[in-house]
Amino acid sequence: MAEQHTPRSLIVSLYGAYGRTPDGSPMPVAALIRLLAVLGVDAPSVRSSVSRLKRRGLLLPGRTADGAAGYALSEDARRLLDDGDRRIYARTEPKLSEGWVLAVFSVPEAERHKRHLLRSRLARLGFGTAAPGVWIAPARLYEETRNALERLELSPYVDLFRGDHLGYAATAGAVARWWDLPSIAGLHEEFLAAHEPVLAAWRAAPAGAEDAYRDYLLVLDSWRRLPYADPVLPAELLPDDWPGRRSAEVFAALHELLRDRGAEFVRPYVSGAGEHSGTGDPNGAGD
Repeated sequence: MAEQHTPRSLIVSLYGAYGRTPDGSPMPVAALIRLLAVLGVDAPSVRSSVSRLKRRGLLLPGRTADGAAGYALSEDARRLLDDGDRRIYARTEPKLSEGWVLAVFSVPEAERHKRHLLRSRLARLGFGTAAPGVWIAPARLYEETRNALERLELSPYVDLFRGDHLGYAATAGAVARWWDLPSIAGLHEEFLAAHEPVLAAWRAAPAGAEDAYRDYLLVLDSWRRLPYADPVLPAELLPDDWPGRRSAEVFAALHELLRDRGAEFVRPYVSGAGEHSGTGDPNGAGD
């Protein structure tokens, strides 16, 4: 997970953190430009990225109460963000007894493009590969998986099952085949290298609201990718030195320190924002 914050991804993170107003009112274009400028994004890049999100049906043009031009979240975008909240802000560790969800799919050769879409979507949801055409994930991902497949009109090609792993290999050994654990651990280490010093700096010398907003949006934009790359497996299936728990603790601490402080900076630009605190599927919305 390279620390590359694209304008489109930052816009998704901004809406997820501070842009879900209770009445669904649009965020003014001027506010988007001002708030992204804090992160070094120029106005043409903001407008171009907003246009791409609009073409994908995630942002809808509208007018604010005072008549200013703006963009509101579509229903699809809100569902993506809500799904993401459950994963990004999860605080409980999964138990092995919760079991697994299996996705078994078959796609006709004439629709092979959908086979690729299915594989990429399951991978982005955090599934590992148990066998050709058989994908596996912790059972808690069932609802989100079902929603994603239905949204993409891929459900006719998939059967979903829930159950336990009964052998023959030890589950910990099987998990190491189903997922590339060293690669996932590397993502956590990259996150820690970038953001653990930020946490230490804030604990040593708290700064102002604008700094809190900037640092929070950057850490959120980095973190929101990780819960999709990492399915968050039960602790007993992971190496003893697994860095995932520490990176989750760093993100949670920065969230507690910065999110509400950052809202103080955002509030004058976005009337009524700040009712929610998450952001959804990075691969479905921004990159």
